[in-house]
Amino acid sequence: MTVYYFDGSPMVAPITFESNVLLLSTDTASLKQQRRATDAQRWELSFGLVSNGGEADIFLGAVAGLATASTMTMPQLLSVDKRITATGQLTVAANALKGASSVQVTGSPVAKLVPKGSFITFSNHTKVYVTTADYTTSATAGPLPIFPNLRVDLTATTTLVNHPGSTVKPQLRYFRSVDTLKGITYSDGVLVDVGTVSVIEALV
Repeated sequence: MTVYYFDGSPMVAPITFESNVLLLSTDTASLKQQRRATDAQRWELSFGLVSNGGEADIFLGAVAGLATASTMTMPQLLSVDKRITATGQLTVAANALKGASSVQVTGSPVAKLVPKGSFITFSNHTKVYVTTADYTTSATAGPLPIFPNLRVDLTATTTLVNHPGSTVKPQLRYFRSVDTLKGITYSDGVLVDVGTVSVIEALV
C-alpha cells in the first residue's frame, strides 16, 4: 500500500474522502422530492497521522498556517493503488471546454490502466477530479470521464494529466479546517496525539 504524507508525517487510517456538493432539495405539495445539484464541488479529507519526529511541522501548520493554502499529494483509494499500471502522464488530445464531463486523452506506454476512482489533476489548473470509468492508455484519443465536470478549458497537446501512477502526482491545494485541533497533545511526555486532521480543497 502506498504511504501518503502530511507535513512530513505518514497518514494513517481511517482516511475519509468526502465530496461536498451544494444540493438543492424541495418537497412538493404531494411530498415528492425535487433535487438539483449545483456546479459547486470541493473535496474534504480527514485522517490521522503517525508522529515520526516531525511534530514541529505539524504544530506550526496547525497554529500558523490556517489562513494560507498549502499543497499535498492527493491520497488515492486502496483499490486504485492496487490496480493502476499506467506510469506516464496523459496528454489532452482535443480541446475541451469548461463543463465537459469527459476529456479526450492519449497516453504511453500503451495498454496500461488508469482505474476508475483515480484522483487526477490537469497541468493548467489546481482542481482535483476523479475518473468515473477505467481508462486504458492508447496512442489514439480516447475518453477519460471525470467528476465533477471540467472547471477550466483545456488546450490539446499542451495540457497534461497527472494521475496516481505518473511521476508528477496529483496535488491537492487545501486549507486546514478551522474546526480541528490547533496544536498537539503529548499524551505521556513521549507519545504525540495530533487529533484528526481535516483539510478542505482550496478552490480558485
